[in-house]
Amino acid sequence: MTTRPTLYLTVGLPGTGKTTEARRLEVEEDALRLTKDEWVKALYGLANPPSATDVIEGRLIEIGLRALRLGISVVLDFGLWSRDERSALRQAAADLGVPVELRYLALTPAEQRRRLDRRHADEPHTTWPMTDEELAGWAATFAVPTPGELDGSEPVDSPPAGCATWDDWRRHRWPASVPD
Repeated sequence: MTTRPTLYLTVGLPGTGKTTEARRLEVEEDALRLTKDEWVKALYGLANPPSATDVIEGRLIEIGLRALRLGISVVLDFGLWSRDERSALRQAAADLGVPVELRYLALTPAEQRRRLDRRHADEPHTTWPMTDEELAGWAATFAVPTPGELDGSEPVDSPPAGCATWDDWRRHRWPASVPD
């Protein structure tokens, strides 16, 4: 029996349970899990350079799209804070004829802080220190998915001005290499 592959997107701020959900989906759905933080940690250790993060996400997205073409379900474990990021990935999946499931995870700021502190104490090799100011700043930029995004009933938006297609936008957002 052959099942249709699915693209799973974990959406949420740090410490909300995205990786736990991604690991669960990996097992339950027999999916390829692509977790950006694991790659950044393996390549950069204590550093978390934004330019490298964007490139790593882009490379993992390309691997994920290739896996979908091969019939393998994929879990992208990135956070995907902007609607444009989610729209670009929803469109890429639609272009492949693959369904998308968004898994939005949210917590109160106090619970998020508690979980991050526990993770940093128990598994410091898996994370970076995060200040309350950083968490508040990130929360202010986070675009909560709409109900239509979550249930798949809302059509994908048109690409932003200056981009003819979502593929163009995706290549700009997730560059192929780290700038010199």
